[in-house]
Amino acid sequence: MTEAESLIAQEAELVFRLMKLTDIPDILIIEREAFTMPWTEEAFRNELTHNHFAKYMVMELAGHIIGYAGMWAIVDEAHVTNIALLEAYRGRKWGERLLEELMKTASYVGMKSITLEVRVSNEVAQNLYRKKGFRSAGTRKGYYSDNREDALIMWADLPEYEEHGHMEGSVELK
Repeated sequence: MTEAESLIAQEAELVFRLMKLTDIPDILIIEREAFTMPWTEEAFRNELTHNHFAKYMVMELAGHIIGYAGMWAIVDEAHVTNIALLEAYRGRKWGERLLEELMKTASYVGMKSITLEVRVSNEVAQNLYRKKGFRSAGTRKGYYSDNREDALIMWADLPEYEEHGHMEGSVELK
């Protein structure tokens, strides 16, 4: 099997499901690897137990969490709170798959648009977001508290949810 065939086979084995409290230790490993200002265990615990706007999913491969994504679903707008993959699994377009699942889920729960902030220096992420239909809508000056870097605000319209073809291999986030 070639490397490309192996990646395709692995991608077919990706599972997306709701994040549970017991997932938090694995999520914290991803957080610390991906972000200069990682969220704490308490932050995730609060999101999962007290924030009724919060929707979080994990991406698993062979039973191991390799990525996660979260959003707040408020009225008809989804706000991406975080999206991250373990470094060992980057460069396979799986971050794109994770974003796609989050966007499908947002549409499924009735969201019409989706927004996020991204560091102005993070061109890799910005390119992914543009590929998925996000467009720049301004900046937030000094948004990131670690170095006062500005954030680019990006928005995308979401297609209306269609019953057919969705949720195979996906999760319904309630």
